[in-house]
Amino acid sequence: MAELRVQFHDEMESLRTDLIQLGAMTSETTGRATAALLDRDLHAAQELIDGDDIIDDFCIGIEERCCTLLALQSPTAGDLRFLLSTLRIIGELERSADLAVNVCKASRRIYDVEFGPQIRGLIEQMGVEAAFLIRTAMDAYVDADTSLAAALDDIDDRLDELQVDYVQAIFQSHSDLNLTLQGAVQMAMIGRYYERIGDHAVNIGERVLYMVTGWLPEKTGSARQRLREAEAAAADPSAAQPSESSPQGAPDATDPVEPDEEGPPTE
Repeated sequence: MAELRVQFHDEMESLRTDLIQLGAMTSETTGRATAALLDRDLHAAQELIDGDDIIDDFCIGIEERCCTLLALQSPTAGDLRFLLSTLRIIGELERSADLAVNVCKASRRIYDVEFGPQIRGLIEQMGVEAAFLIRTAMDAYVDADTSLAAALDDIDDRLDELQVDYVQAIFQSHSDLNLTLQGAVQMAMIGRYYERIGDHAVNIGERVLYMVTGWLPEKTGSARQRLREAEAAAADPSAAQPSESSPQGAPDATDPVEPDEEGPPTE
């Protein structure tokens, strides 16, 4: 039994090492995507697009190993939180790499668009900030640093501000430098890709907090909603009771509403 537990923890340490490597790959992809965009290097952009398959395959391998450990080892407490957090962080990193690839794809669509000095500078800064946020999130994971993990939301404000300035610069270029509408839209999407990479880094920080403390960030919103429901019920107790005048079998305000089969699908 002791030998099995040693093997289990060795496998978890291997997962941890691979997840750190995935974080490094994602951060590197973000930086290289920025360079390909600014240098108008279509060959480098295509290499990153093709290389995303390697990242996807790596992610699937880590996920499958996590699922195997969950199924065969029945982990509890901290070990369970580690595996669940790892599964969530894999998705955040994989999506961040996809967004960097989207930057490369967009760079092909605006190959003939001239960047002014201000826009080039903002793109470079956004790329640096996005890669930095991914690295910082992974540092928090490696060190189980809850303070750093919690600070990621504030650190991400810098990237959000850069994205706002970038969109304003695009509007200005569209007005003053005859930037086409199609080019402006593609450039605005690039800013959005960087901003979303920062959001994924913040999500990684939240998963680190859960891994270390067991606190899910969603619990805060859930607690607020339950408090609102309790206050509403206290203010109008009759709202929670079926109406005496309602026909037998008729649904009242508290009954779940079945979706219309004829209606549009919802996600």
